[in-house]
Parts: sequence; C-alpha cells; structure tokens
Amino acid sequence: MSAAETFDLLVIGSGAGGLAAAATAAHLGLKVLVVEKEAQYGGTTAWSGGWMWVPRNPLATEAGIQEDIAEPTAYLRQELGTQFDAERVQAFLQQGPRMVDFFRKNTALQFTDGNRVPDFHGRNPHAAQGGRSICAAPFDGRRLGAHIAQLKPPLPETTLWGMGIASGAELRHFFSALRKPASLWCVSKLVLRHFFDLLRYRRGMRLVNGNALVAGLAASAFAKGVEIRTSSAAQSLLNEKGRVVGAVVHGQDIRARRGVVLACGGFPHDAARKQELLGHEHWSAASRGNTGDGLRLGESAGGQVARDAVQAAALAPVSLVPQKDGSFNHFPHLIERAKPGLIAVMANGQRFTNEADSYYDFVRGMLAATPAGAPVQAWLVCDHAFIRHYGLGAVKPAPMPMGAMLRNGYLQRGNTLADLAQACGIDGPALQATVERYNQLALDGVDTDFAKGETPYNRVQGDAECGRPNPCMASLVQAPFYAVRVVPGSLGTFAGLRTNASAQVLNAQGQTIPGLYAGGNDMHSVMGGTYPSGGITLGPAMTFGFIAAHHAAGVDL
Repeated sequence: MSAAETFDLLVIGSGAGGLAAAATAAHLGLKVLVVEKEAQYGGTTAWSGGWMWVPRNPLATEAGIQEDIAEPTAYLRQELGTQFDAERVQAFLQQGPRMVDFFRKNTALQFTDGNRVPDFHGRNPHAAQGGRSICAAPFDGRRLGAHIAQLKPPLPETTLWGMGIASGAELRHFFSALRKPASLWCVSKLVLRHFFDLLRYRRGMRLVNGNALVAGLAASAFAKGVEIRTSSAAQSLLNEKGRVVGAVVHGQDIRARRGVVLACGGFPHDAARKQELLGHEHWSAASRGNTGDGLRLGESAGGQVARDAVQAAALAPVSLVPQKDGSFNHFPHLIERAKPGLIAVMANGQRFTNEADSYYDFVRGMLAATPAGAPVQAWLVCDHAFIRHYGLGAVKPAPMPMGAMLRNGYLQRGNTLADLAQACGIDGPALQATVERYNQLALDGVDTDFAKGETPYNRVQGDAECGRPNPCMASLVQAPFYAVRVVPGSLGTFAGLRTNASAQVLNAQGQTIPGLYAGGNDMHSVMGGTYPSGGITLGPAMTFGFIAAHHAAGVDL
C-alpha cells in the first residue's frame, strides 16, 4: 500500500455539490483533494440543465426584483408541509444569495438570470413568476487547458453533433431556424463555431448548461491548487476516536485534517436501494456512476439515510434510446411536453394528467393512473407538424433525419391514429376519441379536463409565438402521427443522509458525526422529496457545499 497522503479536506464526488465545497474551501486557504470514481469528472451535473433555484439572488435584485425572505419561506412551508425543516430551509435561503455573490466575485463561474422563470406551482399564493432562478453562464472550455480532456461531455441525446444548446432564447432560435432568418443566422454561427472546435480540439469548447457549471467550478478549484483525481473510488472511511479523518481511496489512505465531504450523487443506479425506497421499476437519467457509494460510506460511520421523503427520487419521465451495443440511454423529457400539439396517453388511450406540468408532477400522475400490477408507462403522441417543428424526445426537429429512430423502434409512426395505436399497443378507438376531444378543446384553448396552460410555468414552457389562444395547446391533425414511450425515471435521488444546517452528517441520536459532511444528492434533500421549482437540486447543492466548506475551514458565515 502507498504511503498515506494528508490534505485539509477530502471531497468524494465531482458534481456541483462536491466542486462547490472544494472551490470554496480552497479559496478559504484549505488544501483540498477531490476524488471521482469515474474516468471523467462532473457527475450528473455535467449532463444537467445547470439551473439553480436561489431566491433573492444578486442577479434578481440587481434587476429590481426585490422580495423579503418571508415569501420563499412561505412558498416552501406550503409546498413541503410536514417535510419543512425550518433550520435547514433558513440556512439555504439565507446563504444561497451569499453563495452566488461569492462565486461571482471570486471565481471563474458566472451566471445568467432566470428572472422570467416561474416556480412550478403557480396556484400557491407565494409562488414567484420569476427572479428565483439562475443558470451557469456559457464557459470557454479552453480556460480549462489540459483538464478539459477529463470533463464529462453533455449527454449525447440532448446535443446536436455533441454541441450543447442553452435553454431559453438560444433553444428558441434552433426551433425557429427554418422560419426566421435571424434565428438561422444565430444557429449557423453556433454550428460553424462548434465544427471549428471539433476540427481543432476534437470537442466543442463553448460549454453551456451543466457542462458550463462544472467547468466554471473546476477551473476555479484548479486555480486554487485543488487536485481532481479521476478513476479513484473511495472504499471506506477512516475513523479515529469517533471522528472521520479521511478515507481509503483506490487502496491508499487519504487523511483529511478538517473532514470529508460525501458528494457521490445519491443512489439512482443502486438497485437494492431503489427497490427499498422507490418500490417501482425506475430508469434514471442520472450518471451511471451514481450507485449509492456515499450513502453506504455515511452509514458505515453511523449516518442515517432518510426514509420518510414524499418521493425518494427527483421524478422525471424518460424514454429508452437504443444503443448499438444493445443497451439503452435514458432521455429525460423536460421540454417538449408543454409545446402545442402533443398529448400523453396510457395504454387505455386516455389522457391522465396535464402534460405541461413539471416532469416530477407528470410522473406522479403516471403512477397514480396506473392500475395495480400494470407496467407504469405512457406514450407521448403528436402529429407530423409537431415533430418536425419541436422534435420528440431524442428525435430532433427538421431538418434532422428521424429514420434511424424509426428503424430501431424508439419512434413509432402510423399513417392514421388507428395504425399508431396498433404499433404501440394502445386502445385504438379510445385514442381516436381522446384526440378528437382534445382537438376540440384546443380550438378554444381551454383544457377543461386537466387545465393545461393555466399556470405561469405551463405557459413559459409552451410556445408564446404559436399564435393560438393557449401556448400549450394545438390540434393533432397532420398525418402521419408519432409516439414515443415514456417510463418513470428521475434526474437523481432525494433521499439521502440526514444533516444539520451546516451540512454535517447526523447519527441515529441526531448528533453530528465529527469530520463528516454530505452534499449534493448524498444529503437528504432540503425539499423533503417535494419538487417546488426547477433547480431545487443544484441550488441547495451549491449552497450547502459553500456552507460545508466554511464550517470545515472554521470560518463563520
């Protein structure tokens, strides 16, 4: 065995929670090591949209959006119900803006505002119509130097030729490229730059979304002397007199004077833990390396995994995209469900929920509508005009071809709704009746069945330029018709190690375990398994990583 190495702080895992803790601690003067068991750093964060929910953030206040902390507190109190943990909620809401300010002023990571991004549940009187969200700003990958080689690229199915596309205005340009000269010009410039990067660097260097978030954090960490060791799995924790003092990593003792941060991404690919805490078949879009290592390490030191969450996972509908080796990639359906001209049906051919609601609420609707013992699945159904304009799941809009997705069975097509129903195993007459009813509702733009398009979040996710009364509704009329099957999945997990407001892991008696912190999805979600708004995973991950680093460094906030 190699001789032990000593650092001030050891961070296990390289997603946003771990890297936020590492970059902050290094800025505060600690010697920090990050270990990552996969060959590339970034975890699920690198595949994500990069959005963070941080109420009262500096970008909002600078734009004139002022709100008292009582408002987001009241929103969370109503949303979380019995899961509301006042101490941790207040730590998050108080320190979140300070975290953003810290990274803006001291690191390479910068942000763009989400001042028009509403909370998910607009019927809650304390929901905001904007100002509580931020996203990582685009980042020039060349700033990482040689470290760019080990950055996990974005999920291929969510890119165009490997090029990430930022949500918001940039994505709208791609949808409109064949109809608007200004959009075509914008898209052409981005594509040309991407191909230039491919020729010169063998990958795109304009990083966006979660890739930009990881890159900005990593660049900041590297600049302060942090080392990120990939292909380095943590096998066990080192304990002395009841204190965690390091870990065995790849067969070597790594000692940590100030403590260890567990940020391994939760348990989305831990079959045993999923069976215990989810109780239904589950296909997660999270990184395949997130197999519950952090939770097991925490439990070995006396930590407790919460088992009372409203939902143990950040539910999202996913489709299974066949790969050449016979495996499947899991595509998360986050965007197109709210666009006008799409419905979701079960095998009985009937709609079951508001398609434009959040991905979390959509899957909860799937689970509630599925008869006991039946497989949990649904189909997203659209017509030809829709799929060529917006795409459908992993199928890109025009002018990108879709023949390969038809051949491998991912995408089903029918010249009539009856043909499509037969191909999918859906009740044909019922599907016909459902589409006829929906088309009639779409004419007036009022969904009397499921209230699609009635909340600010629904409308923002729709298409304001469609010229229809409801930006989320249009008739399905242009043959052929298409469908993609979706199943219950997630963007990660919520149930994690119980912690206090300083991100310290707690034992069965509610006492802190000295030297042990949890962050990201290894920490039990401050949202208690609810999903009040987009970015409630990364916002707390960044904030509690920032808090943990200060606590470990002995610096008051």
